[in-house]
Amino acid sequence: MKIITKFAAYCAIALFSVVVLKASPGADRFRSALSLKMPGNPAEEYNLSFQPFTNESEVGAWQAEKELPVKVTQKIENTGYKRRITIVLMARQDIYFNYRMWVETGFRHEDCQFYMPGFWYRHNLRSPREAPSFHTSDSWTVREDRLSSPLTGIFDERSGAYVTVARTDRFDKDALTTHKEGEVILSGSTSIGFTGFENKEGKAMLAFGFPYRETPKTYIRKLTLAPPVTAFQFLKQGQELTLNWEIREGKEADFSDFVSRTWEYCYDTYRPLPVETTYTPEKMKDVLSSFFTQSFVDDQPLNYYSGVHLRTDDCKSTGSAEVGFVGRVLLNAFNAWEYGEAQDRTDLKRDAQKVFDSYQKNGFSSTGFFREFVDFQAGSEETTYSIRRQSEGTYAILHYLFYEREQKRKHPEWEQRIKTLLDLSLKIQNADGSFPRKFKDDLSVVDKSGGSTPSATLPLILGYKYFKDKRYLEAAKRTADYLEKELISKADYFSSTLDANCEDKEASLYAATATYYLALISKGKEREHYAALTRKAAYFALSWYYLWDVPFAQGQMLGDIGLKTRGWGNVSVENNHIDVFVFEFASVLNWLAREYGERRFSDFAEVIYTSMRQLLPYEGHLCGVAKRGYYPEVVQHTNWDYGKNGKGFYNDIFAPGWTVASLWELLSPQRTEKLLK
Repeated sequence: MKIITKFAAYCAIALFSVVVLKASPGADRFRSALSLKMPGNPAEEYNLSFQPFTNESEVGAWQAEKELPVKVTQKIENTGYKRRITIVLMARQDIYFNYRMWVETGFRHEDCQFYMPGFWYRHNLRSPREAPSFHTSDSWTVREDRLSSPLTGIFDERSGAYVTVARTDRFDKDALTTHKEGEVILSGSTSIGFTGFENKEGKAMLAFGFPYRETPKTYIRKLTLAPPVTAFQFLKQGQELTLNWEIREGKEADFSDFVSRTWEYCYDTYRPLPVETTYTPEKMKDVLSSFFTQSFVDDQPLNYYSGVHLRTDDCKSTGSAEVGFVGRVLLNAFNAWEYGEAQDRTDLKRDAQKVFDSYQKNGFSSTGFFREFVDFQAGSEETTYSIRRQSEGTYAILHYLFYEREQKRKHPEWEQRIKTLLDLSLKIQNADGSFPRKFKDDLSVVDKSGGSTPSATLPLILGYKYFKDKRYLEAAKRTADYLEKELISKADYFSSTLDANCEDKEASLYAATATYYLALISKGKEREHYAALTRKAAYFALSWYYLWDVPFAQGQMLGDIGLKTRGWGNVSVENNHIDVFVFEFASVLNWLAREYGERRFSDFAEVIYTSMRQLLPYEGHLCGVAKRGYYPEVVQHTNWDYGKNGKGFYNDIFAPGWTVASLWELLSPQRTEKLLK
């Protein structure tokens, strides 16, 4: 009781002040504040001023107007264009604290673009106001585990200058709280701090600190912003806590180059290594093939693998057949067919043949498009089509046709179906080379957004190669013109996924894959041009993939089973979880590594290749799902959920149809490269 009384006596208001670090490049300025909380009472915030230990020293103490129950010391080490900041908090008595710092960039806020890897790009204005974006505020701080690297960068478009701050501590623990908003006391120790940017009187500031804090809102659920949160950690009398950040400055030609160089910096800083696993590709495919056998449905006009809207606790078929996107029925059928032949699995071949036959007979609209999504249980069907699902279905069948041609088997009916579909795609392509995101069977446009355009490039290239029809190649090249002009050159990758309309990983990943396809079939200067576009888009796709291992609290399943998040990709601004969406991207990275002699690409491809095997579900190692081979989808790694369970768990509904297809392509490297030689 005496400690609490004495602690309360220290609570006071102090002046917000600035220290100029004259030895630092650009004369950056730092600010600091400390919040102290006594349980059952509102926290008190103390703005601190820096007192160097010697004249012009970068070693000193942050102090309030009166003595506090904690000593805060700082050391700054200058190493060229980087400065390492070390903060040490030493408790003079038991405290609950939250510590904050700011760095003045010297940039006008209105001139800047902002970057938090895997979460924030430019102003996030492609995202709706119900998600974090400038629509709601021009200042945001977020917990570090939302980000694929615990870093924030500010890029000044007028000068090309940038400043980043990265946390460089060990991330090995997290703690639970009973609340997700307001002032919360952690149940133990965490490694998770916060980072972000703030507009201070028109000037752009980097903001960061420990433990986590989210302002002006916290993002707890899809399209659900909640009140801000500030976490307080306990520090026992006599204990010290050391915190480390690195400030980096430089100049780049544009925002795209800034993101590329920052990814390289993050990769070199966090140095993600492959994850040790005993799961060989052969073991993975053997287990994943159980999904093909257990999910197969053959009592409807369309035979399919039920992999959409399943419950994790029973994985029972739901009656939904989906050609692409999350169901990937036709790609799964091809994978099952090819694997069945290689392993002499008559069950896999039989079921895959039923899928192909039923879709050839009953899987097309009167115009000739794939019936994209049919819910036999509800008796409904999606009549608005998407360029993405249509493209993914066409892609799958073309792979099947290539394989069958190699085996000296002919399928003239399928060939005609695919030629009709490719010809239809030419009719809906816009003059600028883009494709509408969604449209009707009569070719009328529902959503003209061009963010999904690169998904169409893949089947067009495969169609050109298979049918020797140059119209398809010309159409593919026109998509690349659009991608270069509207997505890649503007560093604006958006609206590729169908369950969100925002900045997302898949747009950049598809763009990189599309230009990779074009490079594979091109020569000379044209090939060099497409290769350069591939590299530029690939950096953006890479920025969504985790370079560090998010810590979990005991009791959060993903942590308890040892999940390492490095190599997994965040999904989008709206859907703030990680997943195994990679498909051919690892092959793209390995190709880029050979083209440009860039080891980071191939080394990180190996991280992806090993890390995404971790949650393989089989007997005794089900990883939170009910059936063998039903690979998890919505892996909730931060304080966000679709409505169920939160960090460390899955949502109760998932779609293993696409996860199995993605991993299968990851485990089948250079599949397309061999076709396009």
